Amino acid sequence: MAEIIRPVKGTRDFYPELMAQRTWLYNCIRAVSESYGYQEWEAPIIEALELYAAKSGEELVKEQAFVFPDRGGALLALRPELTPSLARLIAQRARELPRPIRWWSFGPFWRYERPQKGRTREFFQWNIDLLGSASIVADAEIASIGARLLAALGLSAQHIVISVNSRRLMESRVADLGVRAEDRPKVFRLLDRLDKLPADKWAAEGTQLGLTDQQLAGLQLLLQDREQWRSSPELTAFFDTCSALGTREWFDFDPTIVRGLDYYTGVVFEARDRDGEFRAILGGGRYDNLVADVGGDPITGVGFAMGDVVVQLVLEKYGVLPKLRAAPADVLVTVFSAELLPASAALAHALRAAGLRVELYPEADKLAKQLKYADRLAIPFATVLGPDELAESNVTIKQLASATQLKCALTAAPQALLQLRDGAA
Repeated sequence: MAEIIRPVKGTRDFYPELMAQRTWLYNCIRAVSESYGYQEWEAPIIEALELYAAKSGEELVKEQAFVFPDRGGALLALRPELTPSLARLIAQRARELPRPIRWWSFGPFWRYERPQKGRTREFFQWNIDLLGSASIVADAEIASIGARLLAALGLSAQHIVISVNSRRLMESRVADLGVRAEDRPKVFRLLDRLDKLPADKWAAEGTQLGLTDQQLAGLQLLLQDREQWRSSPELTAFFDTCSALGTREWFDFDPTIVRGLDYYTGVVFEARDRDGEFRAILGGGRYDNLVADVGGDPITGVGFAMGDVVVQLVLEKYGVLPKLRAAPADVLVTVFSAELLPASAALAHALRAAGLRVELYPEADKLAKQLKYADRLAIPFATVLGPDELAESNVTIKQLASATQLKCALTAAPQALLQLRDGAA
């Protein structure tokens, strides 16, 4: 036998049971997003590399993006994130779109990373953004939507904390340490790596950036001060608004949260599990210059992204990932014999017309084999239409989980199955 070609490293095969989980997550995301009035949208999975080079940061573009030339030699990238595409779409129609703009999306992304627990090279991601409002209410609403989704998935504030900071506050504090404006983006990326590096390597990287021992000591003190948010009108208003929105219990101030991407300008946040095992379950913040940076009119924005890989691991960890049925059918219509196949097909048609999801078994195998097939797929009901049933214009309905059955008129079968399905739901 020829060897089976393996999937590309860092990608995943979605068998039906995994696809059921992805669809469930998507449906939860849709429900929460729409409950706040957000509209779904999508962008191409391939963009010009220069779109990301504009503001995403050198690490993302040079080390994490899948980059390739087209036949004309132009450099393209499989999208590693969505915010630059969002900015491009808004820039193209900025004067036509009513503001504030509330959009969300869920789709595939690619980053050239070392595959490991919680990280794949291909992943699906929820993005949600509010553009056209500079109000802190926008920041608090976006962050609160993240909390609501986590709650909808079965998690609680005892499991997860959403850590919050302000780039404006950190800009001011880093400036007080004498760090030049042109060096601050690199310093923020250094701060973002605090919990990813050993202390000596972190300090060594700071020295390589040109920071003095005094500045490094000052940064470490800055990152230990958990009460400095009280001096920030922006953050005090953020937390007050979260209280009004009913989500305050999910949020804490954390000066180590700065987000590594260059385009953030204000409030930033990340969700982490309180045990410290998983970081950046979701993350985002305010970006007020990005649309202008890709050629559009200036427009404020705030948003976040959440990948499917880490959140699924978190749900498994806390035992709240639901057990889902991959097969969608409500009923299996069995085939008693080849001669009675047309009658079974007609019954399947009548049941579908009534709104039931129906599988018709394709051949006249032994009835026990057909019922075993339905049981393996957890299809809750099966119908048997044999010569005795047809002679009386009846059909037998089997409820497989309880091993019970009933007989009813063929014409009454759709309504009987609907009642049984809805009663079991």
